[in-house]
Amino acid sequence: QKAAEQGYERVAHAGEEGPPAYIWEALDVLKVTRVDHGVRCLEDPELINRLVSAQTPLTVCPLSNIRLCVYDRMQQHPILSMLDQGLNVSVNSDDPTYFGGYLMDNFAALEVVLGMTEAQARQLVANSIRGSFVDTDRREAWLREVKA
Repeated sequence: QKAAEQGYERVAHAGEEGPPAYIWEALDVLKVTRVDHGVRCLEDPELINRLVSAQTPLTVCPLSNIRLCVYDRMQQHPILSMLDQGLNVSVNSDDPTYFGGYLMDNFAALEVVLGMTEAQARQLVANSIRGSFVDTDRREAWLREVKA
């Protein structure tokens, strides 16, 4: 609460290794505006509906999810399905030195292993811009570049 009072955005890691209940708690107790990870939301249809309706950004880290055994193989990763369901997901790295995989490594894995299309990549990039904490003018300029 103090962070919000001082103008900071509230973000929490939730729903990667922990259950969907952790995402609910992040939203309802911490009042976060963005959820880091959040892939376990797929286990709770009501939570999916809430996240889609609010367009809450989910910063998904595919290679980290494999390294932490959230999924056994990249072929199982649901990020493109999450995108298709209307979830506001973006591709991110998560402590890349420790977990392996900088941002472009994550994008490459999605393209090579999951067959991510250019349109899906552009949507993921646009989602990351919308979920960022930059000023409106910069956000809009970057979104125009992604659409170009």
